Amino acid sequence: MSANDDLRARLQGLRAARGFLLPHHGALAAGAPEVHESYLEMYQALTVTPRTLSPLDRECVWLAILVVAREAIGTHHLELFRRHGGSDEMAQALITLAGIAASHDALEFAATHWGTYLPALDAGAAYDRAVAACGDRLPSRTVTLALLAVHAARHAQGGVGHHLRAAYAAGLDETAMVEALTYVIWPCGVNAFVSACETWLGLMQSGAVTPTERFRIWAEMGGMGAFDPGTGDRVGGFQTKGQDQ
Repeated sequence: MSANDDLRARLQGLRAARGFLLPHHGALAAGAPEVHESYLEMYQALTVTPRTLSPLDRECVWLAILVVAREAIGTHHLELFRRHGGSDEMAQALITLAGIAASHDALEFAATHWGTYLPALDAGAAYDRAVAACGDRLPSRTVTLALLAVHAARHAQGGVGHHLRAAYAAGLDETAMVEALTYVIWPCGVNAFVSACETWLGLMQSGAVTPTERFRIWAEMGGMGAFDPGTGDRVGGFQTKGQDQ
């Protein structure tokens, strides 16, 4: 079989297996086959292979991310949402929650700058009331994980921190938090995930949340952060108190 025939067969096989084929698969398969192989492995591990979340929770998180990322092309997740038991009421709640996420920023802004004029304003409590009002058709765990991912997708670290604290307070498994956050990598880019993890690291190191032993190892690892061009040989960012970068 010639290289061109092999390429054609590869793309046809991928389309048959998935039921659809997006344009970037053709570009990668034709112009960067090694990258395409790695891409398919990453896609399988990240979005297909079961991890911690139930199939329905996974698709609830995906639906909320797709809304905030404006990813209309992700219709296969809507089909999976339905297949795993998602209802119209749940979908409406998730879509509304994705929109309500921005209210966290607005409330924090008002509390920070107009506190003297609005002394009774508790930004976190007001936000939680808004979330509870439209999330009553969903388990609280699902709401927390979906909004954690939504704020990560928005690069809104105040919201990420709010829902990480809520997740720990509710006793959620840290691997579930990781899984929800990793889904933003696909539609929003790895930097959205990096920023959310930086926020998480800061919460652990400040004592705002108490990690399990496995995640404490991460929290105690110093020298995490962006490369510092001012020194040329060290990294900046978070570090454990008293520990050199």
